[in-house]
Amino acid sequence: MTGKRKTSNPPPLLPTTEGDLVDRLRLLRSRRVGIVTYRRLMAEHGNAQNALDALPDVAREAGVKGYETCPIGVARAELDAGHAAGAVLMTDDDPRYPANLRDIADAPPLLWALGDFALLARPMIALVGARNASSLGTRMAKKLAADLTDSGFVVVSGLARGIDTAAHLAALPGGTAAVQAGGVDTIYPVENTQLAYDIAKQGVRLSEMPVGMQPQARHFPARNRIISGMAQAVIVVEAAAKSGSLITARNALDQARDVFAVPGHPFDARAAGCNMLLRDGATLIRNASDVIEAISPVLPEAPELDLTPPPAPRPLQQTAALHDKILARLGPNPIAEDQLLRDVDSPAATVAPVLVDLELDGRIARQPGGLWAAVVN
Repeated sequence: MTGKRKTSNPPPLLPTTEGDLVDRLRLLRSRRVGIVTYRRLMAEHGNAQNALDALPDVAREAGVKGYETCPIGVARAELDAGHAAGAVLMTDDDPRYPANLRDIADAPPLLWALGDFALLARPMIALVGARNASSLGTRMAKKLAADLTDSGFVVVSGLARGIDTAAHLAALPGGTAAVQAGGVDTIYPVENTQLAYDIAKQGVRLSEMPVGMQPQARHFPARNRIISGMAQAVIVVEAAAKSGSLITARNALDQARDVFAVPGHPFDARAAGCNMLLRDGATLIRNASDVIEAISPVLPEAPELDLTPPPAPRPLQQTAALHDKILARLGPNPIAEDQLLRDVDSPAATVAPVLVDLELDGRIARQPGGLWAAVVN
């Protein structure tokens, strides 16, 4: 399985005031505004303040009554809490924002960061694996992480138990980035509190979630797309057949990243996921040299941006017909947007605003990897 690499279209200007950051935060935290809707509104209205002003009308046209945007006090409180924790809120047009991450289809428009931002400009490799790691798996993770950082790479992982912890510990002297499932100030698991503190001092911690948010199960798959999105490649050291690490690997494939796996014994359940990846085409590695040799060729260039302006609004009856067509094609099982465009036989510029309407109406939802599914109540 391979994915098409996309380039996001961030707003052209950096925020110059705290007020602009508050407006962007309010827009993203407003009800039913996901990443796709956020970018669409920013592109159509030029800045977050204009988008906020237009959002109630957009919601009303989509059939949502009594819509209210995120209160300014809520956004200011989050900004203040983040600053109190020593974190910085980066927009996707901030020069410090990880360049690889900016290129994925569902890159976070806003990212809280805590630590050494210079690390975000260096090449990165993601290293993930089982929480109940074996002694051999832990040793392998540490060796890979240490050797990769010695070669100039930053090791990215998820601050979880097991392989993630081993990777962060070994990479800490040379450079490591931890992507958190909850708020950037919320440490999970608690036994990694000291490690998280050390990463904030010597590495960098990141999160797209609101400051203070406790991680929930649904946050971890979203976190995993950031781990793979930041990196040039993903290494899976140990993983069960049903593992969050395999979600990270699938995200990497969708994002046109290389996937590497460390083989394991067929009788070891902790190696089942890695062995499945190898069966399905992942690259087998024995050491960091194998990784570096495999990724040394220049990565494919990102495609040129499509700067064609969107078409004029369609008549209501045609838009309604397209609504029905999309809803008829979507079910609870997500499908790729490219496939949806083929199914409804309409260009992307025509379908995109209709997808925004349906998303605001709560009838469809965007899934990681650029997939769409119907919302089943």
